[in-house]
Amino acid sequence: MKTQKQLTLEAITLLKNLIETPSFSSEEEQTAALIENWLEQHDISFQRTENNVWAVNKHFDNSKPTLLLNSHHDTVKPNNGYTKDPFKAIVEDGKLFVLGSNDAGGCLVSLTATFAHFYQHKNLKYNLVLVASAEEESSGENGLNSMLSVIPKIDVAIVGEPTLMHLAVAEKGLVVFDAVVKGTPGHAAHPNDDNAIYNTINVLKWFRDFQFKKSSEALGDVKMTVTQINAGKQHNAVPAEVALVVDVRVNDKYSNNEIAELLINNAPCDRIVPRGLKLNSSSIPIDHELVKAGIDIGRSAYGSPTLSDQACLSCPSLKLGPGDSTRSHSADEFIYINEIEEGINIYIDLLNRVIV
Repeated sequence: MKTQKQLTLEAITLLKNLIETPSFSSEEEQTAALIENWLEQHDISFQRTENNVWAVNKHFDNSKPTLLLNSHHDTVKPNNGYTKDPFKAIVEDGKLFVLGSNDAGGCLVSLTATFAHFYQHKNLKYNLVLVASAEEESSGENGLNSMLSVIPKIDVAIVGEPTLMHLAVAEKGLVVFDAVVKGTPGHAAHPNDDNAIYNTINVLKWFRDFQFKKSSEALGDVKMTVTQINAGKQHNAVPAEVALVVDVRVNDKYSNNEIAELLINNAPCDRIVPRGLKLNSSSIPIDHELVKAGIDIGRSAYGSPTLSDQACLSCPSLKLGPGDSTRSHSADEFIYINEIEEGINIYIDLLNRVIV
């Protein structure tokens, strides 16, 4: 079995290869192949479903609970602010650039190395399942959500996203709404007391000022934000309606269905419809042995405002990974090399306290 140091060096090499291989959501064929090759080199049996690569520990035992180790290998597209080649792995001042390095390549290779470390262990208290998943960035149909009926039943999960290796014990859900404010269309030169654009002013104020009553200790308040507005096609015509998009980040005190019912019944729009209700908030009890083990090794617990593949899991799940969420989707994205080393060390230390 390879040493922890060897696994770390090989994980970093894998990350460099992943960075240099484009893998936009639903276009991850080549990075899936790289992950397959890495597992083959480490004598790990694996399977592939679409662009998801997955494996179970060598001594899998159906009588034991199962712990999922998951992160994703797809990326968003690079933004216009990049000054470096987004598909060239560059190391400067201890930083590994660029696209996908922080979100979530560092997490993926760290979890993969951790899985390799425990792969041949006998008599583990938990089975391990590794899923290197696709389509996380787009919440696509062929990502982790599609794997839950393929892989063994999961009892608890660690989802690798950049958290500075602190314990995200809860994560906000998401509901996106399409709303419409109507008025009377007409020529701009004529009087009109029912201008849809002017009618929208009070609607926008309502969305800005509305307060959801239930606050969460871990996740704070529900956050509702109007993020898009669209109306009109020509300068001299008052439009019949204004279209709004409303982004709602849901704490663990509400289900997405409750949020939808509340807005449908109360928002002063002519129509408001949720695009989907599947991306619910997620959490793990603060007294779960994974959380307690993390706190024992000096990690802090917090609630995360950002969305991940946790949203498709029904079991308790902990978000934990190297890197910093504030770098995700930024220009010249990077992760520190020593964050990957630290991530692997902490993952292994944490699991040694729980599954060995």
